[in-house]
Amino acid sequence: MSATKGGDFLNNIITIGRQFGSGGREFGRRLAEELGYEYYDKEIITELANRTELSEEYLRNVIERRPHMLYPITVGHTMSAADSYYLRRQQSIFSAQSELLKELAQKSNCVIVGRCAGYILKDFSPYRVFVYASIESRVKRCMERSSSTEGYSEKEIRKSIIEIDKHRAKYHYYHTGERWGDKNNYDLCINTTDLVIKDVVPYIAKIFI
Repeated sequence: MSATKGGDFLNNIITIGRQFGSGGREFGRRLAEELGYEYYDKEIITELANRTELSEEYLRNVIERRPHMLYPITVGHTMSAADSYYLRRQQSIFSAQSELLKELAQKSNCVIVGRCAGYILKDFSPYRVFVYASIESRVKRCMERSSSTEGYSEKEIRKSIIEIDKHRAKYHYYHTGERWGDKNNYDLCINTTDLVIKDVVPYIAKIFI
């Protein structure tokens, strides 16, 4: 597979967007292993922390915070100093993240999870994948595989999943102008409902060979 689709870049780039609980992170990691590609996910936050001297926890909070104050300001409304500071900080971190992703894309074949990578790396013509699943399947996967959900009811986990996806959609739209999860913005959409990801990855990997 050529990741450039006629461009000048030599590396194959696969970007993974995913609904929370769909197994997209596991899919991306296993796909990278199957293909022998580099894999980037949480490592991006770690490197950003090294470059900006901001803590990983702070960066994660800024990136994942609900961007309700980031919508265009309407006539007759003003932005508070706190909101203005946060907006500048958000844009600064996104800019640093964008530069880092471009550097990684130029180094080697790789799989990148999240971070609006499909949009940021559009000049590299990445193969954009979106992983999704039914809400029932995602709740079940979270309850079975994440220690962080221990002690939470199924109703609470479902509510958390929906809320996290709303945050991701708003963050993605603010920075890209694209609807998160819209099939028109991806080359491949994978429904992982009732699938064992480790079993299907070897078959899907053949697309990229």
